[in-house]
Amino acid sequence: MKNQNSLYLFAISFVSTLGGFLFGYDTAIISGCNSFLESHFELTASMLGWVVSSALLGTILGCIISGNVTDKYGRKKALILAASCLTISAFGSMLAPQFLGNLETPYWITSSLDTSFIALVIVRIIGGVGVGITSVVAPIYISELTLPEKRGKMVSLYQLSITLGILLAFLVDWVVLNQAGENAGIISGSQIGFWNWLFIEELWRGMFGTEIPIALLFLVLLFFVPESPRWQLVNELEEKAFATMVKIGGTVQAKAQMAEMKAASKVSVKGIRELFKPYLRRPFLIGILLPMFSHLSGIAAIMYFAPNILNESIKSVESSFLGAVLVGLVNSIFTFIAIMNIERYGRRRLLLVGVIGAAISLMGVGVLFAIGSNLVIIPLLIYVACFAFSYGPIVWVIISEIFPTKIRGLAVSIGSLSLMVTGFFITLTNPIFIETIKPAGTFFLYGALTLPAIWFIWKYVPETKGKTLEEIEMSWKMLNGKQQKEIK
Repeated sequence: MKNQNSLYLFAISFVSTLGGFLFGYDTAIISGCNSFLESHFELTASMLGWVVSSALLGTILGCIISGNVTDKYGRKKALILAASCLTISAFGSMLAPQFLGNLETPYWITSSLDTSFIALVIVRIIGGVGVGITSVVAPIYISELTLPEKRGKMVSLYQLSITLGILLAFLVDWVVLNQAGENAGIISGSQIGFWNWLFIEELWRGMFGTEIPIALLFLVLLFFVPESPRWQLVNELEEKAFATMVKIGGTVQAKAQMAEMKAASKVSVKGIRELFKPYLRRPFLIGILLPMFSHLSGIAAIMYFAPNILNESIKSVESSFLGAVLVGLVNSIFTFIAIMNIERYGRRRLLLVGVIGAAISLMGVGVLFAIGSNLVIIPLLIYVACFAFSYGPIVWVIISEIFPTKIRGLAVSIGSLSLMVTGFFITLTNPIFIETIKPAGTFFLYGALTLPAIWFIWKYVPETKGKTLEEIEMSWKMLNGKQQKEIK
């Protein structure tokens, strides 16, 4: 029975994290498209930054609406909305209006270059909305379904799915580029087959199109998962909540957790005003600044522009694509290491070690770029490894744990918004920084922006491993009461 319960929870978590897989896949798949988009659309550095970061602009919008959607309509319906956006984006990115190729017998509607570019940006924004919703709802959904002793590992699955999506996308980019050969991205003007249009002449379309099966799978499977029992209890659906809890942890565990959840729900208050109550000031600060610090280290730019950045050092397109695959592989391996150790070493210790390592390795990347070394990939991989076992999974775990159930959706959406806004500006400005202050200056900047995070984590981020969500909520109230007594 216990094995069945674990398998049931794992299946639910797998479905919910497919959205994270698509997030990672889209992040990396466009890194292979960049040079071809730049050539086909005649993009400047700022325009390239815009089309790449447009998805992150969508994530900002998704984060803004996700809090109210998930708290009002439930975690499951919010994820279905996200999956719909991701599916639309996958089809739309592949079939943006055609402006190149054989226009006498086009495979799709024709348009001007500007119209096609705008259409591509719009569908990427729509996909970003789906990612933004997923980034908020999936960690909440998993944390509300999982038993305390497994919650860190299960929520970390969301970040693992992102890294696996990145790895697969880097591999797909490399395979598509090699299959296209010397004709990759070259518009012949002659009549060609549909496959050659997608995967040779305008191969960026084929790269985007490989997202479609994953997006459709995510959408279909979501109709078979249950709603969050904590959301059901808060919305007076106690019988359904109890039935779900029994499937996850058995009858005895379900009764104990239901009693604890009921006690917590009686003292919780709905609405954004709750976030500004004295006892939630510290978690609110953590929920905003911790995600922001994670993206100030430059991870989004590195994942979106990995081949471009590596090509600045090794001056080989094929080698830079292989280097990107290695980045994805290291990212996945060390995320898995974090998942295996998060309940052993705790959130706080892994964060501190990883962030210190990230700051040092970013400075190392800057130094090697400054002296013109072709060994930049070594400290870059160390940075990716440090990020993957610290910031990557642990930010999602912490911000999904530290808020009361009734406002968890709203609070996590604000934290995710902080992460996405920071990621948007880092990605948007990366091509401009590379062009103006050069790669060395860019990475020195990312390293400097990582240093304040070390002090913040040491001073403000508590350890939450092994505690129920209700125990964490009560700990904030006890801490606030203690501080009030000290003031008096």
